[in-house]
Amino acid sequence: MDREAIEYHVRGLIEAMGEDPEREGLKKTPKRVARMLDEMLEGLSYTNHEIAEKFGKTFSVDDTESDSTVVMKDITVFSFCEHHLALMYDMHVNVAYVPRGRVLGLSKIARICDMAAKRLQLQERLGSDIAEIISEAAGTPDVGVLISGCHSCMTARGIRNSTAKTVTKTFLGSFKTDPELKALVED
Repeated sequence: MDREAIEYHVRGLIEAMGEDPEREGLKKTPKRVARMLDEMLEGLSYTNHEIAEKFGKTFSVDDTESDSTVVMKDITVFSFCEHHLALMYDMHVNVAYVPRGRVLGLSKIARICDMAAKRLQLQERLGSDIAEIISEAAGTPDVGVLISGCHSCMTARGIRNSTAKTVTKTFLGSFKTDPELKALVED
């Protein structure tokens, strides 16, 4: 990420809004915004494959354990809508997958969701990205992802509907056809 360019453009935005970028409260704002964006959009630095490699720590399980499904619910993330650069917030992600001889470390599931969200995103793509990364990292074709979240491009501007939530579902492999697997993600 080019922090200097971001600082330059944020200063220009401040001026375009009719503010004085040399005003006491705004002097360091371009630098602060550049640092914030570097942190909050860290996922832009990685492909899905690189995230899968980065957080793909798995442990082998025996045949009796591999009949189970791993489910993690209410993973909190935030992201930025690529249409308005508006915050997507109060987002909860449910992830489930059927292990194929290996399971991911539990913290890795949450880290994958967090890193995939740290991009300019659409909620629909975020679900697909998480499913693709989990599938590769865990070595399984069977993944389900449900995301529920609020979008400030709807709650703070435009229609200003403060209670609207968007729910998206992404199903890979057996999750596409097995109602019992789908129910694990949706409940």
